[in-house]
Amino acid sequence: MNLANPMTALKLLSTGLAVSYGAGVGGPAQAGEAWAATDEPVVTVSATYKADVVSILSGGVDNGTVFADNLDIKFDADLSRALRWGGATAHVHLLNNSGEAPNDRAGTLQGVDNIEVERQRARLYEAWIEQRFAGDAASARVGLYDLNSEFYATEASGLLMAPAFGIGSELAATGPNGPSIFPSTALAVRLDWRANDALTLRGAVINARAGVIGDPGSVDLDFDDGALFVVEAAWHGPMALSLGAWRYSDRHDDIRDLDGFGEPLKRIAQGAYIAAERQLSGDDDARPAVSAFFRAGVSDGDTTSYVGGWQTGVLVQRVIPGREDSALSVGAYQGVLSSKFRDNLRDAAIDPDRAETSFEATFSDRVHKRLLVQPDIQFFPNPAADSQRDPLWVANLRFTVELN
Repeated sequence: MNLANPMTALKLLSTGLAVSYGAGVGGPAQAGEAWAATDEPVVTVSATYKADVVSILSGGVDNGTVFADNLDIKFDADLSRALRWGGATAHVHLLNNSGEAPNDRAGTLQGVDNIEVERQRARLYEAWIEQRFAGDAASARVGLYDLNSEFYATEASGLLMAPAFGIGSELAATGPNGPSIFPSTALAVRLDWRANDALTLRGAVINARAGVIGDPGSVDLDFDDGALFVVEAAWHGPMALSLGAWRYSDRHDDIRDLDGFGEPLKRIAQGAYIAAERQLSGDDDARPAVSAFFRAGVSDGDTTSYVGGWQTGVLVQRVIPGREDSALSVGAYQGVLSSKFRDNLRDAAIDPDRAETSFEATFSDRVHKRLLVQPDIQFFPNPAADSQRDPLWVANLRFTVELN
């Protein structure tokens, strides 16, 4: 067996970890001793339900109002206490989505709602085990893993609802059916090392074909489409800064160029990104806390619709004095189209702009111990980068119920 093959190594490590988990289960007395060591629960459960009422006010392909929702149930277990497996934890994340697809009415390229899915159903979203070592300075995760939970992520963009504020469109649009991000993850090995107080290095090898239990075909175990490799260096300080790069092991179809037999040419799919955020004010709890973020990414431009993009914005927490959970955020972003994708649009009699641009403003506050309400407005001056379309206005009202 060729252990130099990254897919072979990934499958071996996944299988070995699963065997170790089963073999490590002690008897009831042993488990009871571990549980009695502290009052903290061995397994914690949390649940969050989001319900969105999305209205396409004007400029959509079909104006009107639709409903979409998202239920997250998460289980986290301390395996060092449950199984006497030192430094190990386990995480399981269940996901269910129902309702409609707002972007079918809005008609944008990058979407308008970060809980929208193509197929409404229940899924096993994440299931991984993490092992910490080297005095907790390093860790490894193995299993179904959300790439965007640690890579290409900024906390200050988290309140905004447009999908591009979660991960850049130039990466989100890659892979046979998208990379390992919401709503479908893939088998992965992630390594993380905190070199010092200022620098963290991380890397991941991820199955190129995303798929979980609940998706057609379930979890892909064959790795026939190769792997996605991602690396990131993150600096911590007054300004958090991350630099990342990604590349697929297998070549992907060119979105335009054909060979002599009329088949798409095969190209390398790869890219890089930068993300920065900084708290500008509000170090104490007595006044609003203001944070700003900026992100930008580039890709090859041959295998996806985007050659790059950027997102920027501001988050103001405690925006209303005396209301700890009140928050306001504004942001803007662009998805810059590749020249080949624009040529494809011209072939379809569409006169494309160079990029699709959008602006968003949102406000959130807790109106009950378990309920947050968040109105949101988005404006697209050129939806779908179509210079012939009217500007698009989208309003969203999100209700978030914290069930834990």
